[in-house]
Amino acid sequence: MPPRIAIPLPTSTDPEYNRRAWAQYAEAVRRAGGEPVEIACTLDSKEIVRLANQCQGILLPGSPADLNPSKYGADPEPTTAAADPARENVDELLLQDAHNLHKPLLCICYGMQSLNVWRTGTLVQNLLPVPVNHTAGRSVAVAHSVALAPESRLARILADSGELQAHGEGVRLPVNSSHHQAIGIVGDGLRVVARCPQDGVVEAVEGIPAPGEEGGHFILGLQWHPERTQETSAASRAIFDSFLLVASAWQPRVVRASLG
Repeated sequence: MPPRIAIPLPTSTDPEYNRRAWAQYAEAVRRAGGEPVEIACTLDSKEIVRLANQCQGILLPGSPADLNPSKYGADPEPTTAAADPARENVDELLLQDAHNLHKPLLCICYGMQSLNVWRTGTLVQNLLPVPVNHTAGRSVAVAHSVALAPESRLARILADSGELQAHGEGVRLPVNSSHHQAIGIVGDGLRVVARCPQDGVVEAVEGIPAPGEEGGHFILGLQWHPERTQETSAASRAIFDSFLLVASAWQPRVVRASLG
């Protein structure tokens, strides 16, 4: 059976955006051998948990909303978009499920920001348009490059894609960009593994393995959108292939309780 991947609808309020955007994530998962499972933001918490229990991986997609700044102890700035409480609720339930059961977790754009805030991190509410225009949008195939941490899981995933570009002692990957917010303080248990070299904006995070934990829990957050380019980009396909490979091998964590 193909691994089932829970993917929330991006918003609770915009059916047209959901129709267009969700299909791209779902197709990327199908191409990599998985079965996408739609999680509507309007479901009650009990139903969301029930669907999550049937899935072997979690993918948190982008969204036109911004996270409620009160969740990271800030007041909203004028440029901050309206929050989507229903989407936030879905993300929090799915993040808890992935955390409890060590399900592989792929978080994209808003999804990465959601992960970071859930892990008690903060966000920069508005990025200045210079020197890099991070709001370039889906019509711009390559907005800038990201510099990868050489020993990261992400660098290993992309190593054979043929798209990494040598730069000094490191490597860079050309990416698209559709965001105006970014990670500020990195959340607990996460590490930065890619930045925009021109301005230092965090472009990718992954989970920090626990001491003695081989490989670690698959937690990968990306600020760009590989689902938009999986048909033409080997690097984008490698990201989804790696995620689905881990999901296909996922087994529930063994919980050992002491009675002594």
